[in-house]
Amino acid sequence: MAVFEGLSEKLQQTIKKMRGKGRVTEKDVKQMMREIKLALLEADVNYKVVKDFVKSISERAVGQEVFESLTPGQQVIKIVNEELVNLMGKAPSKSTFSSKPPTVYLMVGLQGSGKTTTSGKLANLLRKQGKKPLLAACDVYRPAAVKQLQIVGKQLDIPVFTLDNGKNPVDIAKAAFEHARENMNDLLIIDTAGRLHVDEELMEELKNIKKKVMPHEILLVVDSMTGQDAVNVAESFNKKLGIDGIVLTKLDGDTRGGAALSVKSVTGKPIKYAAMGEKLSDIEPFYPDRMASRILGMGDVLSLIEKAQENFNEKKALELEQKMRKQQLTLEDFLEQMQELKRMGPINEIMGMMPGMNNKMLKNVDVDEKKMGQMEAIIKSMTREERNNPQVINSSRKKRIAGGSGTTIQQINRLLNDFAQMKKMMKNLTDMTKAGKRGRGGLGGFKLPF
Repeated sequence: MAVFEGLSEKLQQTIKKMRGKGRVTEKDVKQMMREIKLALLEADVNYKVVKDFVKSISERAVGQEVFESLTPGQQVIKIVNEELVNLMGKAPSKSTFSSKPPTVYLMVGLQGSGKTTTSGKLANLLRKQGKKPLLAACDVYRPAAVKQLQIVGKQLDIPVFTLDNGKNPVDIAKAAFEHARENMNDLLIIDTAGRLHVDEELMEELKNIKKKVMPHEILLVVDSMTGQDAVNVAESFNKKLGIDGIVLTKLDGDTRGGAALSVKSVTGKPIKYAAMGEKLSDIEPFYPDRMASRILGMGDVLSLIEKAQENFNEKKALELEQKMRKQQLTLEDFLEQMQELKRMGPINEIMGMMPGMNNKMLKNVDVDEKKMGQMEAIIKSMTREERNNPQVINSSRKKRIAGGSGTTIQQINRLLNDFAQMKKMMKNLTDMTKAGKRGRGGLGGFKLPF
């Protein structure tokens, strides 16, 4: 699913009309602004934010930089993109850390915003950057909240601090701080209680925790799908408590997600992280320029490269390249590539980062994750000899493999056929490389086998 799905689709349709225009009139700009305004308001973006946004684009789009440009249509799109980046905060805002550990992050927000899971996701992300995190369970009101954080901690192998019979969140936070200091945890992430709405009691409790542990950053977790309420909540928390940054969750939700675009403008506080998807690795630093590109269907190549690099093994890649050159690719290699692709995240999400892939195209892409699982089971049920040399797989071997993988002989035949087709494609690619620009060979209608 794409980010800001409904809004993204409407904006892409609008700018598509402008793309090829060799001449842009004031009437064209007015029509485009009407459509953009409507799309943003429908997506629940704050009215004042929409008004200012449209005004900024209009002023620039009817100015000299467009009319004297060689490609006016593209110049207008460039302006829309730049203004969208400005709206979300220009440059990315990175996390900061205390010079005197432990650094304390206080996670706040309403109930249901995804605070507990986000606390775990953030701890996991910052551990990859060399931090030694400790999670503290300070939500003593919601049934099973402490247990939920403990489960998240266990899945990630990150310690969770709890206080037996601890009923006062302020005491728990203070004890967690001491524990972090004694155990050399240089990062303490405190998961606090949410309420169904912003109330004085909640704010008082958070102010007391703030006084006791002096957090380095207070991060507000906002559910993007709550529409305009998300902005009101952010404004409230900022006025009463003072926040340092925002974490947006559920960005891959419905059309109301556009409200998240207003948060930065209304509070003046940066969006620091975006959490999409349900996996505990589904969180990333928020880059306004990359997000604008994704919303406008221009792709997000940098994030795609980063995802690939996280799962990239240089030695194996070189070995694979050698095998491809010599056409010695095995089913073992095929399995490894599939697993690497899966580690990068849902295929639809990865494809959504590619330039030119709009929402309509992604809806038509049927990536069958279940089929990938079946293919994995089939290859794992083969002997090493069968994986390295599929030609030896006769009908009795196919029966054994089908029994071991819980699949059918037809599914095994399909996999072997897909693999043979892939090898053929690799040969064509190698031939094309050898043939230089004469363009011999071709992909022969090859498509991903899942």
